[in-house]
Amino acid sequence: MSSSLTTDVRRPNKIQRYKPPETSGLEDPTSDYMNLLGMIFSMCGLMLKMKWCAWIAVYCSFISYANSRSSEDTKQMLSSFMLSISAVVMSYLQNPQPMTPPW
Repeated sequence: MSSSLTTDVRRPNKIQRYKPPETSGLEDPTSDYMNLLGMIFSMCGLMLKMKWCAWIAVYCSFISYANSRSSEDTKQMLSSFMLSISAVVMSYLQNPQPMTPPW
């Protein structure tokens, strides 16, 4: 029993340092797609006065923010969010009636 405790079974020539996997090909584009969709729906809400488009733009902005990484450009995300909020505000200022279903 004591002989098994004294012998070292580790092999120093087999030790390999850990390297995290490269993420260059594994980027998740969800944040970018939702940011683009938010901009498109915001413009539709502003130009076409569609309240449901403006609300979808707010929803897309929240998803874009939730899926973003800290290293991304926050100015673009903030401008998308502010554009979607302004689309909602402007659509309700022009027509304060409750939203009707689009169908």
